[in-house]
Amino acid sequence: MAGNSARRNRRNPGSKKGASVGTGGHSRKQLQGKGPTPPGEARKGHPKQRAANAAIKRERDAKARAGMRRSGGGGRGGRGGAGAAELVVGRNSVVEALQGGVPATALYVMQFIDTDDRVREAFQAANERGIPLMEAPRPQLDQMTGGLNHQGLVLQVPPYEYAHPEDLLGVAADQGEDALIMALDGVTDSRNLGAVVRSAAAFGAHGVVIPERRAAGMTAGAWKTSSGAAARLQVARATNLTRALEAYQKAGLLVVGLAADGEAELGELAALTGPVVVVAGSEGKGLSRLVSETCDILVRIPMPGQTESLNAGVAAGIVLYEAARLRAKS
Repeated sequence: MAGNSARRNRRNPGSKKGASVGTGGHSRKQLQGKGPTPPGEARKGHPKQRAANAAIKRERDAKARAGMRRSGGGGRGGRGGAGAAELVVGRNSVVEALQGGVPATALYVMQFIDTDDRVREAFQAANERGIPLMEAPRPQLDQMTGGLNHQGLVLQVPPYEYAHPEDLLGVAADQGEDALIMALDGVTDSRNLGAVVRSAAAFGAHGVVIPERRAAGMTAGAWKTSSGAAARLQVARATNLTRALEAYQKAGLLVVGLAADGEAELGELAALTGPVVVVAGSEGKGLSRLVSETCDILVRIPMPGQTESLNAGVAAGIVLYEAARLRAKS
């Protein structure tokens, strides 16, 4: 009977006799709780945590795409300031950039791309220049380019490393020459900037200065238009162009502004043989008021024809040629 009673107690945990099965010998009051349940965002694997992580990733990717699409014109004005990376999209644009010497850090290629002559040309140019090929699925390229028609090719261009305006004086000093510097005021077309850089390199200038704001920067388009001259000539960026010109004046340079109503003609300006910085404005608006007032002299380019103004690229080429001609004779 005693054995039967013990078996009944083990089967019936509510019995007053003997220990309750499954407690390990501890009463319920001695068991410690784990505290309040954490919110879903803090619980690993919880749908709310996954949603929060996805939102953070979307925001991070959006910022990265915005930075990569921004041109190199977004950099700082200080010494060595650089803008953000730029993307060149589309088969024709990518091939032209690669063949035009535009610097690049990677060529993104869509998985399972239909190869044609342009794609093969892009592969060949990238391989010859040692640019890595990065295969990526179409959704990734769509995301990188913000939905642009990339046609399966995306070229990543690194940010341009701008010089400081003072650095250009050092270039002239190292070459033992009087400084010849070209400055642009309010030129917003990157192709014009590229053309000025090309002319400056061709006629022996020591660099080009551009403003930080409301002006074209050294984008892929400017690189391509410069025909490789951007790799040989420094482009400096000034936080404030007027102050940069005043600093040049204190260093002994004559500041010459190009204006349709200038008091002197270009052929009469013998000062081009000395240390000088030539300032060209945008087509139509010309020089801004503050920059015009800062110039030591305003010079006009005589034009017998009916054309009222020249774009910055053409005007800079004419003046820089005249400077090179006079310097060669002196």
